[in-house]
Amino acid sequence: MSGLSTHVLDTANGVPGAGISIKLYRVEAEQLELVTSAVTNSDGRTDSLLLTSEELRVGKYQLQFDTADYFRERGAVVPETAFLDDIVIRFGISDTQAHYHVPLLVSPFSYSTYRGS
Repeated sequence: MSGLSTHVLDTANGVPGAGISIKLYRVEAEQLELVTSAVTNSDGRTDSLLLTSEELRVGKYQLQFDTADYFRERGAVVPETAFLDDIVIRFGISDTQAHYHVPLLVSPFSYSTYRGS
C-alpha cells in the first residue's frame, strides 16, 4: 500500500511523542503549499495517512513538527528561543507506488530521521 505516514518518538523520555502538531507542505519552486495538518495520537502517530495512495505525487515535500511546545508542555526547560523549535524535514517522493514513512526521533536538543517502512 502506498502513501505517506510519520510518527514521533520522544527519546528524552522514552515515550511516543503524543500531541505534536504536524504540517505537511508540498514544495514547488521553493514555495510552500500546505497539504494537510495533523496532531499525533497517544502512540505518536497520526490517525490516518498524511497522503493516501491516491494523493501521492512525485515531488519535494516538507514535514514540520512543533516540538518546542510539546517539550514545554511536558515540563522540560526550553527557552523562549528554543534550540529546536519547529523541526523541518524536507524529502522527496519519487515512486507513487511505494510507501514513505518518515519517523522523527527527538529530544529538546537533537533529532534524527530516516526512511522507514
